[in-house]
Amino acid sequence: MSGNEPVLPQGAGYGVVVGIGLFFSAFMMLLTAIQARYTGFSPKNSEEFNSASRSVKPGLIASGIVSAWTWAATLLQSSAVAYKDGISGPWWYGGGATVQVLLFAQLAAKLKLNAPHAHTWLEIVAARWGTVAHLIFMFFGLATNIIVSSMLILGGSATVTSLTGMNTIAACFLIPLGVAIYVVVGGMRATLLCDYTHTAVLFAIIYVFCYTVYATSDKIGSFAAMHELLSKASEAAPVSGNAQGSYLTMRSKNGLIFGVINVIGNFATVFQDQAYWQRAIASRPASCVKAYLLGGLAWFAIPFMFSTTLGLAAVALRGDPAMRTLSPQDVSAGLPASAAAAALLGKSGAAALLIVLFLAVTSATSAELIAVSSILTYDVYKKYINPKATEGQILKVSHAMVAFFAVVMGILGLIFYYIGISMGWLYEFMGVVLGSAVVPIAMCITWSKANKWGSLAGAVVGFCAGVTAWLVTTSALNGGDLSVTTTGGDLEMLAGNLTSIGVGGIITVVTSLIWPDNFDFEATRAINRPAVPEKGSSSSMDDGDLGEKKRASVDVSLEPVASISAVAAAEEEERELDPVALNKSFAIAAWSSVALTLIFLIIVPLPLFFAQTVYGVKGLTAWVVIGMIWAFCSGLAVVVYPLWESRAALGLIGKGMIKDIFTKGSGKFVEKPTHPNA
Repeated sequence: MSGNEPVLPQGAGYGVVVGIGLFFSAFMMLLTAIQARYTGFSPKNSEEFNSASRSVKPGLIASGIVSAWTWAATLLQSSAVAYKDGISGPWWYGGGATVQVLLFAQLAAKLKLNAPHAHTWLEIVAARWGTVAHLIFMFFGLATNIIVSSMLILGGSATVTSLTGMNTIAACFLIPLGVAIYVVVGGMRATLLCDYTHTAVLFAIIYVFCYTVYATSDKIGSFAAMHELLSKASEAAPVSGNAQGSYLTMRSKNGLIFGVINVIGNFATVFQDQAYWQRAIASRPASCVKAYLLGGLAWFAIPFMFSTTLGLAAVALRGDPAMRTLSPQDVSAGLPASAAAAALLGKSGAAALLIVLFLAVTSATSAELIAVSSILTYDVYKKYINPKATEGQILKVSHAMVAFFAVVMGILGLIFYYIGISMGWLYEFMGVVLGSAVVPIAMCITWSKANKWGSLAGAVVGFCAGVTAWLVTTSALNGGDLSVTTTGGDLEMLAGNLTSIGVGGIITVVTSLIWPDNFDFEATRAINRPAVPEKGSSSSMDDGDLGEKKRASVDVSLEPVASISAVAAAEEEERELDPVALNKSFAIAAWSSVALTLIFLIIVPLPLFFAQTVYGVKGLTAWVVIGMIWAFCSGLAVVVYPLWESRAALGLIGKGMIKDIFTKGSGKFVEKPTHPNA
């Protein structure tokens, strides 16, 4: 069979997309039934559907962060960059997209301090700056979700079509379908539990590819063989802008340019994507910083090792009969990884990549669905259409919005597919339109002196300036030719990205220094604040706003007996909302995230860039082995650790199930009455 022909039959594509999607839907229904019977949390509660708990432990939140941040682009675009630029590509992709999650730990700490009961980040904007700001930033928030969702569908459908020949249009609509089903069934809880499952499978398959390429494959099989093949590839087709034209160097001009674009674009998609705020909202106040730092460090290993393995293998296997011939369009679509997997392991490799890609796409898709549902429910329906919406109405709208956006995702993928926009183009473009709002949003949550009108001007003017710089640079460098191809160039995208975030940030900070506000955050702390029960009132724990909130407080990782009670979980959350402790958490987040950012973006890569070293066999071996160790530790952190921290509650649920098996009806969770201390 030619390397350019689909490795798997078309039925395999439909089987994975439809079959696995329905499997996880059934799996979520089972878990939801277990939750309803053996814990004190009802999946029929709107707060739980959208916010999941506000008491999830750090290990599961970290796993959710890793899964939500693992897009199709994480696997495909990182491998494409490695294919084009060599070993610098994986570092700049991984490091350039890790620092945002690390720095987001600061926003997570401030969220718990300044708006502990908010459902969305837009609620905070509305409480502080009013309706105009709310609508402007809603544009940026929804634009972020639209671009991210489009990349997921484009990358997923292109790879499924490449490996199986499945119809691209069918893939665009079927991929979000199964995800929408289990999100509607279980809400945020379903998202977090599927995140964990997907992350476990993802790491297992990465380990398989890694050891196949560097240890067992008869086509490569060792570090020395990989070095030899990459050296031959460099001689046959030197890499423009790389030291000695080699794939084995961090001295890569195009790699560095991509790194800058990557950093800016991903700041926009993390800081403005409700999916990341959702995890901060769901986390326990005492451990949200730990969760984001752990999740960010664990996530780095995924794009770094995946692309160092399959991206470089695609280069090494050029000319192999089983290797697909890749055009520039194929590379932009992210196909080097699938081509290498099929060439290395045949049908089993293609099937493994198809599964891991589908899990990555569906996990990130579930995060986007619940994020957009929350925005449309709380920031559109409840704020502007029905401010007095009941619990049941909110839940119905949340379900409807998940289904609605699933259809929209399919349509978006279809539109971009037909106009020739690829995942790679969108990935570099996102910072152009989204970057201007990064600094204003961060300042809104964290800085009392942030000026309202200066921040709004920064977002709007930065957006206009970024788009203008992008188009003007494209025209100047390409003789006035504006097309999908010319606008997608590295320098063109770099100009737009830098201008957007730079202008937006400068206007926001300068105006706030000249005309500072003096905001005390009391208005944001009052968002959805539960009613305080009178002393000695036990019934108030079950009724009204407090009762709703406490039933919504879901400890997905589940502590001992009290922690599978919604009331106990809510009481624990209130105890942890201590300003002194949260300020301490913010200080830890600030110091550690800034230090790690310097390591990822400056201390490690820049000396290696200026040294112009081309690695020998030992250098390549050390580079890859360090990545392998990192990937192994990451797997422990987000796969094994969540089970360990949940061991007591998992045991309690297991006991309840055993009681049901042997004594019918005796295993159901029964809420124990609580009596507040006088």
